[in-house]
Amino acid sequence: MQPKSPATAKLAVKAASILAVGALTLTACGGNSGATPAAKDGIQLIESGKLTVCSDVPYEPFEFQKDGKIVGFDMDIAAQVAKDLNAELSVVDSSFEAIETGTALSQCDVSISSISITDTRKSVMDFSTPYMDDDLALVASQDSGVKNLDDAKGKKVGVQQATTGADYAKEKGIDAQQFEDTGLLVQALQAGTIDAALGNQSVLGYAIKDDSKLKSVEDYSTGEQLGISIKKGNAAMAEKVNATLKRLTDDGSLKKFQTTWFGDAAK
Repeated sequence: MQPKSPATAKLAVKAASILAVGALTLTACGGNSGATPAAKDGIQLIESGKLTVCSDVPYEPFEFQKDGKIVGFDMDIAAQVAKDLNAELSVVDSSFEAIETGTALSQCDVSISSISITDTRKSVMDFSTPYMDDDLALVASQDSGVKNLDDAKGKKVGVQQATTGADYAKEKGIDAQQFEDTGLLVQALQAGTIDAALGNQSVLGYAIKDDSKLKSVEDYSTGEQLGISIKKGNAAMAEKVNATLKRLTDDGSLKKFQTTWFGDAAK
């Protein structure tokens, strides 16, 4: 997911509050003594004892609210980073525009929100090692007649605004209807107001997996990889985040998280 437009009104509403609708603070294992956690490793947290994470909620299955808590694939990873920092996890619900431009990092230690790693973004923020591959897919209703991008031309195709899916549609000559978020995009597809949707395989595949009226018709290898964004030059934080990701990879936890949220077909 990678909007490129400047922060919108959504930023003013979302980034100004620390999850007023449910700022999630998870207590990590180990607790803390009241001093800034992991200070001995050169890490200074925005709020002592807490790892403050910016995320654009909801974006199922990466981050969304369920039973009063924020859960999802990214949140499982965030909780583990906090655990390794001997800190609590505090999630700030921010606009993705603020996250992808790096603005969100003025109020957060890191951002975890299905962020595609790009050269443009690397010029204003640092990234962890990739933790997931996430190419694009075209999904459509069974009776739409859409089997590929050529079929989609002239049909009603939806994309999330300012994302790689929107860029790809434009490159392929498709005049797509743009939606503010993937939730609205999927709702339009389910309601039949659009014939097809173009976006990341992970989130669209999750959204249609239990709907027999919808199907994934074509995948596109764009080479997208997701990473955790970190303030430019914060080598100590990058080292700690990468150590957590390596641990999760080596002990099988990352694969387990993927299977939990995306199913057995997860990459």
